[in-house]
Amino acid sequence: MTRAFRRRTLYSRPIDRFRFRASADGATKSGFIRDMKLKEILTALFIGLPLVVFVVLLFRNSTVDLFLGFAEARALERVANNGGSESSGSENSSSRLSNGDKLIGGLLIPGFDEGSCLSRYQSSLYRRTSTNKPSSYLLSMLRDYEALHQRCGPHTKPYDEAVEQLRSGNSVSLTECKYVVWMSYSGLGNKILTLASAFLYALLTNRVLLVDPGKDMADLFCEPFPEKSWLLPNDFPLVDQFSNFDSKSPNCHGNMLKMNTLNTSIESVPSYLYLHLTHDYDDHDKLFFCDQEQALLGRVPWLILKTDNYFVPSLFLIPSFEQKLSNLFPQKDTIFHHLGRYLFHPSNHVWGLITRYYKAYLASADERIGIQVRVFKSEPGPFQHITDQILGCTLKEKLLPEVDKEGSSSVPLERPRVKAVLMTSLSSGYYEQLRTLYWEYPTKTGDVITVHQPSYEMYQQTEKKTHNRKAWAEMYLLSLSDVLVTSAWSTFGYVAQGLGGSKPWILYKAENMTTPNPPCRRAMSMEPCFHAPPFYDCKAKKGIDTGEVVPHVRHCEDMSWGLKLVHHEDL
Repeated sequence: MTRAFRRRTLYSRPIDRFRFRASADGATKSGFIRDMKLKEILTALFIGLPLVVFVVLLFRNSTVDLFLGFAEARALERVANNGGSESSGSENSSSRLSNGDKLIGGLLIPGFDEGSCLSRYQSSLYRRTSTNKPSSYLLSMLRDYEALHQRCGPHTKPYDEAVEQLRSGNSVSLTECKYVVWMSYSGLGNKILTLASAFLYALLTNRVLLVDPGKDMADLFCEPFPEKSWLLPNDFPLVDQFSNFDSKSPNCHGNMLKMNTLNTSIESVPSYLYLHLTHDYDDHDKLFFCDQEQALLGRVPWLILKTDNYFVPSLFLIPSFEQKLSNLFPQKDTIFHHLGRYLFHPSNHVWGLITRYYKAYLASADERIGIQVRVFKSEPGPFQHITDQILGCTLKEKLLPEVDKEGSSSVPLERPRVKAVLMTSLSSGYYEQLRTLYWEYPTKTGDVITVHQPSYEMYQQTEKKTHNRKAWAEMYLLSLSDVLVTSAWSTFGYVAQGLGGSKPWILYKAENMTTPNPPCRRAMSMEPCFHAPPFYDCKAKKGIDTGEVVPHVRHCEDMSWGLKLVHHEDL
């Protein structure tokens, strides 16, 4: 700007002298004056206009650079503090990532249309880099599966031929591709966990996974596989029967074993079998987890799966799967962590809910603490014993600082450490009580605590689209926390801890409206709990404690009869 001003001043001086002499000569020289004024204007425009345009463009670019500079500085600060990066998610920010970051250690592949699913390649901008790397064998299996899905997915020749055989109702001996169809069932947390279980089973058995979209699967998640959809076509022959499938259905695997109507000969194989693996399944249904039955199921072209259980731990107890599972997951407590980040990418609408909330309330904090509250009672609450439990856990484990109600703390720090608490609950009461506590009183450490809760729906509304969008967004936001507290028995919390790769503090399930003592404990692993496992030795044909068979399958911290995977070397 100074250089431009000097150049304009240099040209203006002789013009001023001409104007002075013209005024002294009188009116006879008015025409000359007009000519000189015109020349002055033209000269100024000729010289000044390009300079003005240049300065405007320079200033505008400097402003953009300044803004991006601040954004980049924040991202670098986040990398230094948390081992990850934070960004607005813009195209420029996304392009600055290396392929290793965008592709989550090789779990993902490049080539997808980024605009159709923003979360696929932007998720690493909001999440710390995981210290748990996928095995090369898992990456190889995922690439093989993608090729299989592309070859055998919906509306391919092998798919059409398999569907035609299914329509005929005849027994079959051989098909080019085999399928496992996951039925949409139960709440969103259960759906996510069971879908990951079904996908792992598909990997182990070389099957194509197809997903019953239900009412909202396409609205919540992006397509995870290239080229071919994972959604079951609407004209699939058995779709109209899904709502009637139960443990007594004629083609139910367990029921056929019970009634001794399942023909096990190689020449005669049913065109499909229904697998009833829900919480109410019986002993015959549970024979699914026996090697002998897996040999038979391996010949059936179509398996229709209905479950509300994360049944992965019991797959590790099937001898024929044991070696492959060990190769896929050398660290046994990373199954859902890897498969969840591979499969579940929020749709653009849900990703907007996540990123807007994160930037508005969480991004600038020095530490993010997630607290997930789920109370299994008909009344929504809040309950005082649960509030006491939350405070008892977070203060005892030093996740949150104590407040100074006596006013004896020193002068507030000039630049205090900020901790953002993200709470999720059907009730707003716990959030309001915690927010009020840290608003009314200073902390003894000088930390500033901010408390936020995206929604409070009062009641679980499983089939409501907007409710599930918010639920999925909140699970994902919790997974971005540096520290996590979850509720016992809750699949909502299981999803968050698995995606985030964190071992949460688990709030014990309260009994008789009393605060448990101790209020919480640290989880053994980030893996979800299998709530209804079988307790059966397939070889000995007798009941056993399946939590004592192998060192990496243990009973859950929050459900004594449940099973979960652990990395036994960490115990």
